[in-house]
Amino acid sequence: MPVIATWNVNSAKARTTHLVDWLDRARPDIALLQETKCEAARFPAAEVAALGYHVETVGQKTYNGVAVLSRAPIEVLETALPGDPEDVQARYLEVRALGLRVASLYLPNGNGDDDKYAYKLAWMARLRARVRALLATEEPFVLGGDYNVAPEDADVFDPAAWEDDALCRPATRAAYRAIVHLGLTDAVRALDSRPGRYSWWDYRAGAWSRDRGLRIDHMLLSPQAADRLDGSGIDRVPRGWEKPSDHTPVWCRLRG
Repeated sequence: MPVIATWNVNSAKARTTHLVDWLDRARPDIALLQETKCEAARFPAAEVAALGYHVETVGQKTYNGVAVLSRAPIEVLETALPGDPEDVQARYLEVRALGLRVASLYLPNGNGDDDKYAYKLAWMARLRARVRALLATEEPFVLGGDYNVAPEDADVFDPAAWEDDALCRPATRAAYRAIVHLGLTDAVRALDSRPGRYSWWDYRAGAWSRDRGLRIDHMLLSPQAADRLDGSGIDRVPRGWEKPSDHTPVWCRLRG
């Protein structure tokens, strides 16, 4: 029963010890990482490989960056989200491992100005086109990552305070629904419909200690993968460590 997990580590170099400790404790078969914030050559591949993982990463200096770690060999399929050859931001890595097609994705935040929000929506439109193409293959796949989308008010500690944020705007949620409604399954929500299940907490204002978070990290499964869903959850433990990432891992387990 392979376990696939996703985690925005908020700097692989700054949190190498946390990454190694989590891999050693949780032992996912495939780990999808975001915001590695380093070029591929500076990723802590040796430390990860020492735990028995193969490593593939797409990075850039200081910002963004995604990676896939797998206990089985990795076949790289895409190193960027198709649809815009001029987009050089390191936000998407699609591979095949353990008989599954998986992608680690870091969707744009979208806050700041109109151009950033337009980029977010355009990226989501490209992702929707990619999902359509992947569904046509009828191959089991998992798209995991930091989507920077809180799909519903139940995913936000204070919906009124966040309604104008790019993570929660109606257009953002509509674009996310358009992707999911193609036929994908939210691995966490499929097995746990309780509100207040968060994956991100701000560093400020005691958000973690007060459990004032958002659920913005998701694992979306194709119908063929969803048929095998055997478990899922949010691993809150790493968020409580000293100098943690502001995100915590999300995971799912598939039969077979």
